[in-house]
Amino acid sequence: MLAGGRGPSFFDLPGAGAEPLDSRIWGLPGAAVHTGRKEWAMTEQPRRPVATYETYQEAERAVDHLSDQGFPVERVAIIGEDVRLVEQVVGRMNYGRAALHGAASGALPGALIGWLFGLADWVDPLVSGLLVALYGLIFGAIVGALFGLLLYALQGGRRDFASVRSMQPSRYDVVADEAVADEAVRLLGGLQTAGAGGRPAHT
Repeated sequence: MLAGGRGPSFFDLPGAGAEPLDSRIWGLPGAAVHTGRKEWAMTEQPRRPVATYETYQEAERAVDHLSDQGFPVERVAIIGEDVRLVEQVVGRMNYGRAALHGAASGALPGALIGWLFGLADWVDPLVSGLLVALYGLIFGAIVGALFGLLLYALQGGRRDFASVRSMQPSRYDVVADEAVADEAVRLLGGLQTAGAGGRPAHT
């Protein structure tokens, strides 16, 4: 019992009167968390665009040019802006194509699994592995074709085409830390004069 007749509480424990953890919040500029051993400063350098390009290859060439000029490229980033989903239709889909696509997707995994099982034969692992891999390829193709037919039948004709989806930005911004952005603009100005196809970003 303590003075006043009250029992011990958490605040009476050793070290309970120490200063609590830093009240600053993760993610804010300059925020930090004290762990008792180390302190990690969560800081982020402000950045701004230094050039804009229509293709990734042009942006890649610009960063490569900065690297060739001795610029600290670790302070540079390529950012794709205005990303959009593009679904390219590659052909019609029917039962034959569904079976073919399913067989192609099942053949390789079947061959790989069969080859791994064949290596367990200690007498002649190479011949056994190739033989079982062949069986696995055939079995995987058959199972894949059946699954392809089943999935196509379950769609009920709602999607009679095959397509490939991709994410495509409309432009690529090369951004640099504010402290070195002017130098990046100067170096990229010579590249644009040589016909790289980019344009300086509006600052």
